[in-house]
Amino acid sequence: MDVYLYVVVAVLGCLVGSFLNVCIFRLPRGESIVWPGSHCPACGTPIRSYDNIPVLSYLYLGGRCRACHGEIPPRYPLVEAANAIGYVGILWFFGPGWPAVLYGILFSALLVVVGTDLSHQIIPDAITLPGVVVGLLGAVTVLPVGWVNALLGIIIGGGILWVLAWISPYLFGKEGMGGGDIKLLAMIGAFLGWKPALLTIMIGSLTGSLIGLSLISFHLIKRDEYIPFGPFLAFGALVAMFFAQPILDWYQGLLGPS
Repeated sequence: MDVYLYVVVAVLGCLVGSFLNVCIFRLPRGESIVWPGSHCPACGTPIRSYDNIPVLSYLYLGGRCRACHGEIPPRYPLVEAANAIGYVGILWFFGPGWPAVLYGILFSALLVVVGTDLSHQIIPDAITLPGVVVGLLGAVTVLPVGWVNALLGIIIGGGILWVLAWISPYLFGKEGMGGGDIKLLAMIGAFLGWKPALLTIMIGSLTGSLIGLSLISFHLIKRDEYIPFGPFLAFGALVAMFFAQPILDWYQGLLGPS
């Protein structure tokens, strides 16, 4: 029965991942995610149901459209597979129940954010603002974070990035943080609470700095070139979702007994 449950969750993750690809493609363009149905991004031909099976159809067709033979970006099966793996990992770590469902929603929202920020440097309000509401409602009902902690997560998490966005033009002469990043961290704080939200900033900033310096040192980007921060915040949020308490306990241990 446990194996069957994991298989069902993995299949569900792939199916939801297919819808996430629609969101990643259409939201930055201001298009409806409901109508029209799935179609080839190159020629616009509607995709038939047997060509729209997550991951498997991509592999069968060799990553090309059946109609025009245009290349379909590998992002599509990667998002589907990543969402399936994420759902299985959440089920394994948290066990079956409503908290796992809500963490799955957060995981899928973060996947969309990573996709849109990398492709268009946009973090859609259509993802983050409803996410804040869902996270807060979850905290009021089933999530272990509690509504006070979630509310503080929204205020402190989003507030810190808002302050950074406000002072960046004065300190560095250019905008250092977008409004989408602020709303993204507010959503993360709603689901996880204020301490994991701070941990998300720390991990995201450290990871972003290391990768940014590496890209600059290998001359892959210029020093003044913009790197989207959303994917690093998403990575920090995932680490915080699974391991916030052990990391916080370890950090407190470094400070010594209180």
